[in-house]
Amino acid sequence: MDYLENYYNSFDEDKRLLSKHGQVEYITTMKYIHEYLNGAKKARILEIGAGTGRYSIALAREGHSVSAVELIQHNIDVLISKLTGVEDLEAVQGNALDLSRFADGTFDMTLVLGPMYHLYTRQDQFTALSEAVRVTKKGGIIMVAYCMNETVIIRYVFGKANLRDTIDMIDENWHCKSTPKELFELVRTEEIAELDSRLDVERLKLVATDGSTNYIRDKIDEMDGYTFGKWTEYHLATCERQDIIGISDHTLDILRKK
Repeated sequence: MDYLENYYNSFDEDKRLLSKHGQVEYITTMKYIHEYLNGAKKARILEIGAGTGRYSIALAREGHSVSAVELIQHNIDVLISKLTGVEDLEAVQGNALDLSRFADGTFDMTLVLGPMYHLYTRQDQFTALSEAVRVTKKGGIIMVAYCMNETVIIRYVFGKANLRDTIDMIDENWHCKSTPKELFELVRTEEIAELDSRLDVERLKLVATDGSTNYIRDKIDEMDGYTFGKWTEYHLATCERQDIIGISDHTLDILRKK
């Protein structure tokens, strides 16, 4: 908790998502949210790990009824400061592992866009996903974001010449060993599939929400509007390709509750 609080008290998540390279993740995630809302005008949406409200506020301003649960009080304070009073949005402090404030089958769509980054055991990951599924209506949609392992190995360990400093944090299969001190839990596609197999859900899609973007993030940020638009087109045309998923920084697992 202290590691997370220290990190998010000083990290500007909104700024990251507003950068050109960060916009790719946001644009992609919103595309699939809208796709699976399927034209609904007043859906009940839960965002678990809402951060400072980038998604929750946008969806509330589209007319949806949003409940935003966030662990870090600083983030809740920032979220609330952005509200104009017209949004149908309730922001509460809470933990992804315990959503007992919500009844079974309450929400049309449940977004888990941050908690899986910071849960370090399979049991905690399963508990969080089970709670997200529980509070979602039958036939409803659950979207879960993950941080992926290979981008850290390629971009950080080798790309930034950090091998000697990090080798003790990597197992014999080149999987990063995460702890709360490192902040982020890194996974592979087969680990996501294993978690899904234990839940009463069907997978609809697994999407690379930023794909190759962060490998050339400096170039992305320097792009003019036309070129960035074309990069976004390229990304959206390829983000469901399974040969790209594993090297994305972030993925979005899209599930339907049976």
